[in-house]
Amino acid sequence: MVDQQSADPAIIKGAETIDLQEEGSHGVLLLHGFGDTPQTLSLLARRLAKRGYGVFAPLLPGHGRDMAAFQRARAEDWIDAANSSLTRMQQRYAFVSVIGLSMGAALSVLIAADTKMISSLVLIAPYLGMPIQIPLAAATHWLWGRLAGEINARSPRSIHDPIEREKNLAYGAVTGRALFELAKVVNRAREALGDVTAPTLRIQSSEDPRISPNVTEFALKKLGAKTKKLVWTEGAGHIITVDYGRERVFSEVESWLRLHDSRGATAAAR
Repeated sequence: MVDQQSADPAIIKGAETIDLQEEGSHGVLLLHGFGDTPQTLSLLARRLAKRGYGVFAPLLPGHGRDMAAFQRARAEDWIDAANSSLTRMQQRYAFVSVIGLSMGAALSVLIAADTKMISSLVLIAPYLGMPIQIPLAAATHWLWGRLAGEINARSPRSIHDPIEREKNLAYGAVTGRALFELAKVVNRAREALGDVTAPTLRIQSSEDPRISPNVTEFALKKLGAKTKKLVWTEGAGHIITVDYGRERVFSEVESWLRLHDSRGATAAAR
């Protein structure tokens, strides 16, 4: 799969699309979070590639560049990119699973709700609810956005591991317009939860500073999948794919994928 974004000189080093696709029957689409890059999924991507999965983690539109590019990106751009990536993988692999982190998990819900052809779904720290002040700020961004400009969005609690926190390539800032687009993705994903039928694993840290337990309970109850599982981890923040305890996350993901692909089905039948 050729990704035109990978040739864009505006993309910062390390933020590029991850394409580890090999010949095989099962592909895995990885979707990163709001204002972040595939770098947060690189360790998981390499782990899955070593296990024989074809892995693709696209850099979403407006991400991994400068704030001007982020400001221009729209919710529909992110949704379209996720959909097109899924379509191309489904043309190549007999089985395709989707894994999303934070906003990427909300995008994963949206594309999973539109198709019954996903083998399994993994939602990692899914951003499916916003603190009440954020939707209000997003809805009124046209009033204050230009005056406020860029707002610091960094939080040391998002990644507890200081080494990995330093490596992170996220913008670390947000604008009113970007918040508005994020809110659109979150609202649409919440409405689509009931249409998801793929076996779904949800993984979240009990110390996540961005997602409340109430959101977790709502999403799990609303999820339409008959087969679903919730796993809590400890000692990490929001970006649990690079934080302390990530090996537990990777192990849970790998087990879920294997359980719901051809190899897992064959083993279960023995």
